Amino acid sequence: MQDKTVYLNGEYLPLSEAKVSVLDRGFLFGDGIYEVIPVYFGKLFCLEAHLQRLNNSLNAIRLPVALNTQQWLEILQPLLVEGDAQYIYLQITRGVADTRDHAFPEQCEPTIFAMCSAIAPFNRESGVQAITLDDMRWALCNIKATTLLANILLRQQAVDQSCAEAILLKDGYATEGAASNVFSVIDDVLITPPNSNKILPGITRNVIIDLAKENGISLRVESIPDADLRSASEIWLTSSTREILPVITLDNKPVGDGQVGPIWQSMQNLFQEYKRAVS
Repeated sequence: MQDKTVYLNGEYLPLSEAKVSVLDRGFLFGDGIYEVIPVYFGKLFCLEAHLQRLNNSLNAIRLPVALNTQQWLEILQPLLVEGDAQYIYLQITRGVADTRDHAFPEQCEPTIFAMCSAIAPFNRESGVQAITLDDMRWALCNIKATTLLANILLRQQAVDQSCAEAILLKDGYATEGAASNVFSVIDDVLITPPNSNKILPGITRNVIIDLAKENGISLRVESIPDADLRSASEIWLTSSTREILPVITLDNKPVGDGQVGPIWQSMQNLFQEYKRAVS
């Protein structure tokens, strides 16, 4: 395996040489945030939106990093390589402190790490299986935090049942997937839950909302009751690396007729056209 180049605290170096202190608060506490930015046709996809979400997460955890869009471009662009779809993984922690203390250190330099990886091919056309699970995560899911243990445990439960994702339920309503946003089609209307502290505001989700509005697809941004989710004719999962996944079975029962739906196919075509248009 080729030792790819990564970025760490102002340096570009081989991945095998990138080292972080064991006293880094990201390692000790998960005290950090991250961002995942797709790259299509050699261009960072929806970069401004991803950086805005990055800054929102930084502000939420009170971690100042004063870099503008051009400065981020200068850091990230050299990591891109020739090839098919890729993604940038960008992580920022509060940095290395002298002692292990829950409170913020008085002086601490953030640790900034970035690398580029290929997006694994995924067959969306045949649809995927999903299960529902209770959403037992914390109350600040709108922060893209590195503390993902709850999400990992939920996703693993789905994998253990040969499913692609777990759709999470809180107080009788669907929130999102363990690592994705959720859409449903009910009575030919595309529905997705509103932004709140219960979900991560997905960039792919926002693109789909805009494309629906621009192309005459009926859309509502509102809560999805559990019962409505189970009666939906289509269910989709969206994320930066998997794009738009149609769910054809939920809890071992078919979604709609158990086939990939026509509204998904329309949105899939629109999304692929949009990727080419903005690149």
